[in-house]
Amino acid sequence: MKLVAVVIGHKKNSPGAQNLSSGKTEFSFNEELSLEIEKRAKQVKIQRVYRRTYDSLPKDLNELEPDFIVSLHCNAFDTKASGTEVLYYHKSVKGKIAAQILNDHLVSALGLSDRGTKAKTSEDRGGYLLKSTNATCLIAEPFFIDNNNDFDRAMSKYDELVDAYVKGIEAIAKNI
Repeated sequence: MKLVAVVIGHKKNSPGAQNLSSGKTEFSFNEELSLEIEKRAKQVKIQRVYRRTYDSLPKDLNELEPDFIVSLHCNAFDTKASGTEVLYYHKSVKGKIAAQILNDHLVSALGLSDRGTKAKTSEDRGGYLLKSTNATCLIAEPFFIDNNNDFDRAMSKYDELVDAYVKGIEAIAKNI
């Protein structure tokens, strides 16, 4: 059984983006989401990972020796941007395949616009994590938390979102 590190994006005292209408933060949303993913996944072993510091995260992940990594995030920009995307390291062939699998599942579940998979270099936001882990690493951005329509969609389709992550992760485990 493959080991998948599921990283809860951000941390309690640095919670990331927020939905102003609900007060829900990126960290609180993804912490709950990670627990549900762990409960429902049957074909892989899930190891939830909390970030101590951004700089230490790749080392912490490498010490776990996972087969691959999914970092849970929510996008934010200007309260109007919308859609789903998954980031991967630009030199990772497995990352590109894995990102497409996960992105397809997330888009199907939420029905938001498909912003696609995005190849990132070490200089790009998120690139340090994607480059510095030994295992294939993805950063999932299923919706824009600062966009009330996206947020409401994620909340109304929460079970579908959890299932999309589980099915996507299990499909990745079979394909890379």
